[in-house]
Amino acid sequence: MSFKPLTSLRRGIGMFWRGLDATRRFVLNALFLVIVIALLVAIFGGGAKPLVSKTALVLELRGDLVEQHSGDLRDALLSNVGGETRRMIELRDLLVVLDAAAKDKHIGSVLLMLDELDGGGLAMLHEVGAAIDRVKAAGKPVVAWGGNFDQKRYLLASHASEVYVHPMGMVMIQGFGRHRNYYRDALDKVGVTVNLMKVGTFKSAAEPFISNGPSQASIEADTYLYGALWQGYTASIEKNRKLAPGAVAKSVDQLPQLMEAAGGSAAQVALNLKFVDGIKTRDEVRALMIKRGVYEESIKTFRQVSFGDYLARNPQKAFGDAVGVVVASGEIVDGQGGPGVVGGVSTANMIRRAREDDAVKALVLRVDSPGGSAYASELIRRELELTRAAGKPVVVSMGNVAASGGYWISMAADEVIADPSTITGSIGVFAILPTADKVADKLGVRTAGVTTTWLADAYNPLRPLDPRFGQLVQSSINNVYREFTTRAAAARKTTPAKIDEVGQGRVWTGAQAKERGLVDRLGSYGDALRSAAKRAKLGDDFRVAYVERPGSTFERLLSAIGVSAAQAMTIQVKLGMLPDAIPNAAVAGVAKDLGWLSELADGKKPFAAVTHCLCELP
Repeated sequence: MSFKPLTSLRRGIGMFWRGLDATRRFVLNALFLVIVIALLVAIFGGGAKPLVSKTALVLELRGDLVEQHSGDLRDALLSNVGGETRRMIELRDLLVVLDAAAKDKHIGSVLLMLDELDGGGLAMLHEVGAAIDRVKAAGKPVVAWGGNFDQKRYLLASHASEVYVHPMGMVMIQGFGRHRNYYRDALDKVGVTVNLMKVGTFKSAAEPFISNGPSQASIEADTYLYGALWQGYTASIEKNRKLAPGAVAKSVDQLPQLMEAAGGSAAQVALNLKFVDGIKTRDEVRALMIKRGVYEESIKTFRQVSFGDYLARNPQKAFGDAVGVVVASGEIVDGQGGPGVVGGVSTANMIRRAREDDAVKALVLRVDSPGGSAYASELIRRELELTRAAGKPVVVSMGNVAASGGYWISMAADEVIADPSTITGSIGVFAILPTADKVADKLGVRTAGVTTTWLADAYNPLRPLDPRFGQLVQSSINNVYREFTTRAAAARKTTPAKIDEVGQGRVWTGAQAKERGLVDRLGSYGDALRSAAKRAKLGDDFRVAYVERPGSTFERLLSAIGVSAAQAMTIQVKLGMLPDAIPNAAVAGVAKDLGWLSELADGKKPFAAVTHCLCELP
């Protein structure tokens, strides 16, 4: 009897806790339901006013043009609220908007505002430029305006019907090429020895750590590569702007004299060279759009719809047979990798999900990667091989970069399509084993102990590299290179010897790779989608389903109804973004290089073969 009060108290606390927990779940579920209903109403319920004729699509592009966001929806929302990360524009969203505008009878024109567009490789810019051309072909003028056109922004602007620059602005076309940092002397001074094992005469990725300058092979390859990229770039500008062949290169050569003649006005130089059609301030462009369009009293300017709002009006098909797309964007690493990083296990899992999805009838692998782990690359390649064996066509679409490991994962496809400016190839392998025994000597650090075999502590960064261990690693590298060339030969229906001739770590443009049989044809991302759909007999009205890492419940819901993260953000928040601090470029470059060296030498996998080109589009 004496325990009854205690039992009643326990029972009462339990009932209270269960009631509290039930209330919590009810409130959270109700909140989630409200968000879902609001989202569905915003998309399907006529929440937005229908567009009317002569609406201008305003593409004020802010941030980096990317294949895939490098964070989840939560990160993207937080970055919009607090400005913690750079804003990103997914290529797929921009193409959806432009292609929808070309077909939309209510869209009368497009205005490109490019001042805040950053990043974006040549292959992606070619995709967007082609989409702008499709808008023009539909009879809709495209006006581009900017204050400062760098050569990437200007490549897009050159596709427009008209290009205007601010009176204090400029068109800055610099050409291609780069100077790397070389650390041999610096590493010697601090007592670090970098032991390099590699296969490939042209495999120059590790040269900055073992040399004070580029090798002749590296100079030869880079000269050939950059020359082709420059030739392609200038030809595109001259075609788009109806300029004489050689006009762009000539303008760079004569720029000091041209600036002097124009009184130091870079905008006037651009106008004199016919790079732009006029010099206008932002308000003058607005007045031009009002004159050509319709003045809207409610917004005190021309009738318009923004990029985000128009994207939200164009959700993609959510049901039916589909071409699945897996995006491999970023460095290839072992294990898991979120957006912006290609995880060997996580990407292989996505390919497997696509293969096992009955609604996915074909697969496109969109590659934008300089490579990384050979092991992770093979995991991905194998899953593509199994997908083909299961009867589902696989098409590879190469973006800005598909080199080294990025090429490795492209070797199990029915067709490989590259942009003419894609950086690809770099069929070569290396490993780096830094040792700091000289640093230890300077500091008076000694290392000693007992091991059961010589291999137990063979790679100790505080001791000189054991030549037997170096021999083991070199043997492993040789074997991986044989695997690389053998698999490439089988994929390209040739011999390992012929692959070796165009391999050896050498990097090619997409056009050069096509000439050497490393890709099947030159084309766009859209060409890859259409090829996959045709191979799967899907017809013209096929669905595109992006197969991505599993997200939160909310993200999965959005994906199920065909809403992208960018569309969800547009619907939910319309907040500005704080400007980012810009680090010193030189310091950032050194930190990146040496940080990468440190990651390679973490000692966890001393036999790890690296298929990385350390190549970037200029």
